[in-house]
Amino acid sequence: MAGEKVDLLGVQVDSLTRVEILKRIADAVRLDERLLVAHANLRGLNLAYEQPWLRGFYQRAQIVYCDGMGVMLGARLTRQRIRERFTLADWVWQLAALAVDLQARLFLLGNPPGVAQAAAHNLLKVYPEIQIAGVQHGFFTMQADGPENLAVISRINELKPHILLVGFGMPLQERWLDENWERLNVNVAITCGALFEYLAGDLKRGPQWMNDHYLEWLARLIISPGRYAARYLYDIPVFFYRTMRQGFHAK
Repeated sequence: MAGEKVDLLGVQVDSLTRVEILKRIADAVRLDERLLVAHANLRGLNLAYEQPWLRGFYQRAQIVYCDGMGVMLGARLTRQRIRERFTLADWVWQLAALAVDLQARLFLLGNPPGVAQAAAHNLLKVYPEIQIAGVQHGFFTMQADGPENLAVISRINELKPHILLVGFGMPLQERWLDENWERLNVNVAITCGALFEYLAGDLKRGPQWMNDHYLEWLARLIISPGRYAARYLYDIPVFFYRTMRQGFHAK
């Protein structure tokens, strides 16, 4: 059921579908409301378990969706159920189509210099009518009251995007939104990790059959071992140890 939440390591993860999350985003834009959308994967839940500020961020987010098969399995280990898992790379094209329908402006914030521009270019190739309010790389000093950070916030607010995609990587993007959400004049903010690199073609995804069978983590490990090996070697066993403990104590 829509609105159902699953408690994993102290984080409330929404059990919702792609259709439901897109509807929530559309409603926020149409009704001029505020909506903070975060994704939960093994790394995020492990970090939130260890860092109270990140648990607080997840608590403040109106939507925390499941972004990994491991999170679904963790829910099962605690005798809970998440209905659907989806990474933003799976539904970004639906989000783009929605933005066109709503005439909603997007702002792409994050990733290395040039990547957000390339991602915007490829979005425009598929959806020429999409409105890209602006782009900004993530290589600036993010101290909350520092001049560079304030300049970025000022530019975003001047351009008045409806939807802000924030891709600094985890947990930097969550920390930035945690510190700056109240200062941003946007309807919807969505954490997006390396999304722009995928859209730009700089980072490859695995074959569709692997993604469809919940093996995207393995595809990532094969394609970019230097980027993911150390993370997965820690996150996978630690997460499942913690969720098994949670399930045992919940008996």
